[in-house]
Amino acid sequence: MKIALLGYGKMGHIIEQIAIKRGHTISHAIHKDNANDLEQVTAATTDVAIEFSEPGAAFRNIMHCLENGVPVVCGTTGWLDKKATVEAYCQEQNGAFFYASNFSLGVNVFFRLNELLAEMMDRFPEFEVDIEEIHHIHKKDAPSGTALTLAEGIIRHLQRKNSWELDKKENEEAVTIHSKREGEVPGTHTVTYRSAVDDIEIKHTAHNRQGFALGAVKVAEWLPSQKGVKNMRDFLRL
Repeated sequence: MKIALLGYGKMGHIIEQIAIKRGHTISHAIHKDNANDLEQVTAATTDVAIEFSEPGAAFRNIMHCLENGVPVVCGTTGWLDKKATVEAYCQEQNGAFFYASNFSLGVNVFFRLNELLAEMMDRFPEFEVDIEEIHHIHKKDAPSGTALTLAEGIIRHLQRKNSWELDKKENEEAVTIHSKREGEVPGTHTVTYRSAVDDIEIKHTAHNRQGFALGAVKVAEWLPSQKGVKNMRDFLRL
């Protein structure tokens, strides 16, 4: 396959290495210094695009791909206020768009475990819940997309919660997310239920970025055969 990389930072370089090892070629590597080359990413040059750029560039990159018939896999966070617009445009164009806050198989099992635990804890209002996420100091958005997905899973299944808030506890009906930025941490996420007598905690720790990158490449291999808006549950059939 011919893969365009939209975003060529640390993740982009790891994705490139894995894609080449799996027999693919890189049609374009778009970054802030050659952003105008995005116009060359079309169905004639590219089978699928993998978007790991930054919040300010993601929306433009995705919309360009959809307009030009290129399926796009996106792992960039911090732009999700425009996600509904992207999904509507994808359907209008009869294109293929895939977003995931995290492409790691382990994290997506963790997402499902988080939902099952929230469903069980709905019966026990004496437990308060919060989320902690730790990432490297280069990560620009907070909270992480993974933490937001965890919060959304809790909100769906825990009737006493209807929103989330960052690093504060002002609304009893909100899930508090604590965001920390430390060193070169790839990503650690912890969900804790606390009561006066005990705590229940589930945790996922990423050791490196390889799992994220491999997952993104595998999704990119699958997406061109699909139509519409897809996600990790579609891909993994969880």
